[in-house]
Amino acid sequence: MAEPKTQKTNASVEAFLESIPNEQTRADCFEIVKMMKQAAKAEPAMWGSSIVGFGEYMLTYANGSQLPWPVIAFSPRKQYITLYIDPNLENYENLLKNLGKHSTAKVCLYIKKLADVDKKVLKEIIVNSVKATNKMNA
Repeated sequence: MAEPKTQKTNASVEAFLESIPNEQTRADCFEIVKMMKQAAKAEPAMWGSSIVGFGEYMLTYANGSQLPWPVIAFSPRKQYITLYIDPNLENYENLLKNLGKHSTAKVCLYIKKLADVDKKVLKEIIVNSVKATNKMNA
């Protein structure tokens, strides 16, 4: 089996975030670091070249293969800040209704900037996602 592309590295999270050209996105990402660090009770680490992750667990695919993956993570992409959220978290649909301007995919929550969302609801989503991931892997 090929090595997964996204692996934990020793690269500096702070240097990566400081390199974000858009000042607002950079500030938002530092705020998201605080939220995720508090929820996961873990220090941030770089996963691959552009994902900031917190904690670690063994992700198991349907075919039984496993790989290490962060408990919660985000990535500042060109168009959005992508948050990697456990879709099995409690009350997700209702929380999304109250979040504000966003879009979603299977495990991704996309926001343009923190000003577009209710930060209290976002924190609840992050906390619940960490709980769901930890519960599933306990």
